Amino acid sequence: MAVQQCKVSKSAIRKRNGANQYHGVKLSKCSTCGEAVRPHRVCMKCGTYGGRQVISVTSE
Repeated sequence: MAVQQCKVSKSAIRKRNGANQYHGVKLSKCSTCGEAVRPHRVCMKCGTYGGRQVISVTSE
């Protein structure tokens, strides 16, 4: 069984936990139109994914 050798201070715990913060999903740019897109998703503006046309988007 693991036994704590000495008390870990609150600042040390908070410093360690602060490094593991979740900063949300980073957006990437569409390679065709340059629109901000979530990673591994089809661009809803031009309908491309991975440089290929996947869905047809009608412009109004």
